[in-house]
Amino acid sequence: MPEAAPAARPPGLAALIGEPKIDCHVHVFDPARFPYAADAAYRPAGGERATAALLAQVHDAYGVGHALLVGPNSGYGEDNRCLLDAIAGDPARFRGVAVVADDTGRDELLRLKAAGVVGVAFNATFHGTAHYARTAPLLRRLRDLDLFLQLQVEADQLLDLEGLVRDSGVRLLVDHCGRPVPEAGLGQAGFQALLRLARDGRAACKLSGLAKASRQPYPFADLHGHVRALLDAFTPDRCVWGSDWPFLRAPDRTDFGPLLALAGRLLPDAADRRRVMHDTPARLFGFGAG
Repeated sequence: MPEAAPAARPPGLAALIGEPKIDCHVHVFDPARFPYAADAAYRPAGGERATAALLAQVHDAYGVGHALLVGPNSGYGEDNRCLLDAIAGDPARFRGVAVVADDTGRDELLRLKAAGVVGVAFNATFHGTAHYARTAPLLRRLRDLDLFLQLQVEADQLLDLEGLVRDSGVRLLVDHCGRPVPEAGLGQAGFQALLRLARDGRAACKLSGLAKASRQPYPFADLHGHVRALLDAFTPDRCVWGSDWPFLRAPDRTDFGPLLALAGRLLPDAADRRRVMHDTPARLFGFGAG
């Protein structure tokens, strides 16, 4: 019987820095130029304030060539001006995911798409699932315009939205591994619903945000099995990576370097890593080379 091939060794940080990468979950905050909404439930402050220029400095230091900017519910809500300004400042480097009202029409979605937006974010962890109960017309407009629905859920929330999303035909991008409950294992209903969505080929998943769901400190080992299950179900051709910079409401000190090193640990095979961290997001979100 032939010997099994040795397992791939995780790359060192220097090697990871030299590889092409796209960060598929970051936020920008610039309250000096774009004040927060008066009714914002949370107003990022201190080190959470993060302009596009600061983001570029971090990404340049770690060899990240492109990024998907995600409109935050914190601070800005449905005000996408800061997001759009960042994209306009470097349209080759950035694409965006906007936060919009549930009744947003086709013309506004077309305007956003022309400005570099590739999708719209639903955040059930912030608003609850009932908030999106009447969004079928919006999802059809997203489908017709070939825009993603980016969906953030936690625990078993996906069960409430699975039918709506599946029936809409929209392309789906699931945030933060679906934010499963670690101690509930791989069999928990919400996580199994996420794995089912992998079957029809319209959904992709972000391998990101482990700190939001883990019960353990870095490297969040209680979720590594979930990441492997997602890679098996979605394959590296429909998984992308994101740092979640600038780490809003982080319970512990968080830095970009250790998160990049963790990506290398979870993706030790160089070919798989290249697909997840560059080739797949470049194809899905329309980034150029580099």
